[in-house]
Formats: sequence, C-alpha cells, structure tokens
Amino acid sequence: MAETTKPAAAPKAVSLPKEIFNVEVQNHELLKLAYDAYLANNRLASATTLTRGLVSGGGKKPWKQKGTGRARFGSTRNPIWRHGGVVFGPSGEENYTKHLSKTSKRVAIRQALSLANQAKKVVVKDVKTTGKTAEVAKFLADNKLDRKVLLVVEEKTPELIRATNNLQNVLLVSATYLSVYHILNADHIVLSTKSVPVIKDWLLAAAKEEA
Repeated sequence: MAETTKPAAAPKAVSLPKEIFNVEVQNHELLKLAYDAYLANNRLASATTLTRGLVSGGGKKPWKQKGTGRARFGSTRNPIWRHGGVVFGPSGEENYTKHLSKTSKRVAIRQALSLANQAKKVVVKDVKTTGKTAEVAKFLADNKLDRKVLLVVEEKTPELIRATNNLQNVLLVSATYLSVYHILNADHIVLSTKSVPVIKDWLLAAAKEEA
C-alpha cells in the first residue's frame, strides 16, 4: 500500500501585539520631538565662518583718523565692510544634539508603528535570499512593495546586507534599531516573523523597568 504524504502545513500567521501596533495616539507632539531629535543628533557642525580676527589683511588703517570727513575706521576687516569678518557666525563647535529619555523614545516608536499599522503599511513576511539582489527585488515586486520599503529583521545577516545594498528604495534595519524617523518616512514596513517578538520585548522593556 503506497504511503500518502501529508501536505506541508502552512506557516502560522503572526499576530501583531496590540500594545505595540495599536496604541492610541492623542497628539503628535512626542512624535515630533523624537523625529527632530533624530535629525539633530545626526547633524554635523561643519559650517564655519571667519571673524574679523581671522580674516586676512586689514593691518593698515584705511585712512587717517581725522580731517577726511569720513567715519573713522581702523581696519578694512570690520564686519560692516565688504570682505570683512562675520559677526556671530557658526564656528564649527556647535552642539545640536537633543536629549530624549529612553522611555519617551520607545513610546514614540510604538506610536509611530501604530500609525503605520492603521495606515496598512505594516506586513509580516520573511525574505529569503542567498545574497542576490534579484531575489529581494523579485520579493518586492511579487508583494507589490514599491517606493520606500523599511525591512526589519531580527538580526542583519551578510546575505541580506549584500542583497539590499544596491536597492535604493530599501532600508534594512535590525529590530532594536528602529527609529521614528525611518518608520514615518517609509511607505511600506516589512517585518520578519522573528523580529516581531524582539520588537515587543525591546519596546516594553522600559515600561517594565519603571513598573
């Protein structure tokens, strides 16, 4: 009697935890603070200007102090002169960082994920790849994931990094490195199956510490 092979069981659907993906957002003030803090903390103080003491030239008095009928000046490097120094300009030593507590950051991320879930941007799917860009591109095309895609995995692997590096519309992040900035800017958020419990444990850790 021939043996009958049972069909492979379909993968169990992963439900999104309500305490992460269904949070009530009464206002967007915290989201705005977290969004601005991300941009500010990545800002470089690269702009610099020269003060009157740093501009070259101006060692000679442009004209004598009295008798010309003109205003007295001691240097052509005066800030009100053309090619003079700059007053109160950036020095390159500015600190633009903004501090947000760990609890506030994680609450903001939960709010951002909830808004994304309400907008039906969040899907749970596993991307399988051997490191080829074409495999990930086919996955995106088959699931109609166009424009900006945020791909969230439990942990980055060399194969995934290599496969997504050349896709301009895909950003690969580990579950514990999610940010409000990337969530709000994404048109689609793809969560791997194993990343969901990691996100839950990570985002609820601060709340458990305070309780």
